[in-house]
Parts: sequence; structure tokens; C-alpha cells
Amino acid sequence: MRLVILAFLLCCAKVTFAAETVRPFTQGSLGELLAAREGKPFILVLWSLDCQYCPTELKTLSELRRSHPNLDVVLVATDTISDAAQLALKAETYGMSQAEQWVFADDMPERLRREIDTRWYGEVPRTYFYDRRHQREVKTGLVNKQFFEQWLAKNALSGATHR
Repeated sequence: MRLVILAFLLCCAKVTFAAETVRPFTQGSLGELLAAREGKPFILVLWSLDCQYCPTELKTLSELRRSHPNLDVVLVATDTISDAAQLALKAETYGMSQAEQWVFADDMPERLRREIDTRWYGEVPRTYFYDRRHQREVKTGLVNKQFFEQWLAKNALSGATHR
């Protein structure tokens, strides 16, 4: 019986920890992300638990991070803050638990979408490739591995540790 209780408590602790690793994305969060990465290239991925193609993209990014450890990837889920624990566990399943993770935390997600990109209407995956000057290139839908590799080469991301 003690083992069952211990297993239950460990599962609860893991879910609580997972939820704490996902930060609330509110108005101003994009500015915070950009400021923290001033002069540094990074990839911002908008995804969702319900997205059919997101697992494939996140797994591809996980593979790329293994060969390019300095690749900075930020995940922003378009789900709700109540999904934080599930999002963290899914990201871990896809090999992306080390990526910075956020989730929409606004009663009106349209405000957050507009803050990120006035031309974005909520489709995911949506990936923003920021260069060192934070000029961005946008891709909607699955991004092929060749494009990722070209972006990595163009932004001179090699084997150094990120952040």
C-alpha cells in the first residue's frame, strides 16, 4: 500500500513540476522573449495539443537540438493555462522538455495572436525564425528539415551550448 501511495505522490509531483515549467504568455510576453534574446537568433514555435502536425515538427526540432545544442527554441502553446501540465508532458514526449515553454493565458487569445503577428489567424504549427537582428521569417504548417538546416547554417549555429 505504501508503494501505491508513493507512486501516486510521485505522479502528482511530476504533474505539478511540469505545470510550473510552462509560463503564462500574456500581453508583453513577446517583448520579454525578444529582450532576453537580444542579438541572438532563435526559433519561436506556436503549437497546440490538438494540432495534427505539431508532434512531427517538435520531434524534428528535438533532433536538430541534439546536433545543434546552441539552438534556442521557444514553444508557445495556443491552448489554455489549465493545460500547462499536459503541455509540459507532451513537450517531454516529443523531446522538447529543455525548451522554454509558454502557454496562452489571456481570456481573449485574439489579443495575443495580434501581438505576435497581425497576419496570423491561429493556425498551427506556425514557426518564426528570428535572426540576430530579430528580423523574422514565418512558416505556417510543417517545416521541412532542409529548411531548418539552411536556417541553422545561415545563422551560424554550430555545436556550442545555447544560452
